[in-house]
Amino acid sequence: MASEKPARRRNYSKALKAQELVECAAPGASVAKVAHGINANAVHRWRQLLREGKPSAPAISSGFVSVSLATMPSASTPIAGADIQVELRRGAIVMTINWPTSAAAEFAAWTRELLR
Repeated sequence: MASEKPARRRNYSKALKAQELVECAAPGASVAKVAHGINANAVHRWRQLLREGKPSAPAISSGFVSVSLATMPSASTPIAGADIQVELRRGAIVMTINWPTSAAAEFAAWTRELLR
């Protein structure tokens, strides 16, 4: 005998979907650990929609604000005395790194390796 109940789909808010996607995007995170009481297949689907750029995918807020910058000289003509300066913090430890702008490509490669 077939059930007379209609199938119900759960609807999650865009804010909850976005929060789940942000947590899944963290390095080392897994959907199974992040999906708090939500079917992991649903979270996988949201991630797929986001990758495909579908309009029904929730937007992820990165927390960054767009800023307009004045035009800078090209990379081939670095500003004399200007350095790339990065400050890294971990607990009470603060490390400041100064890198010459003439070696910006090497700095980018170093940063990629650091963030792996």
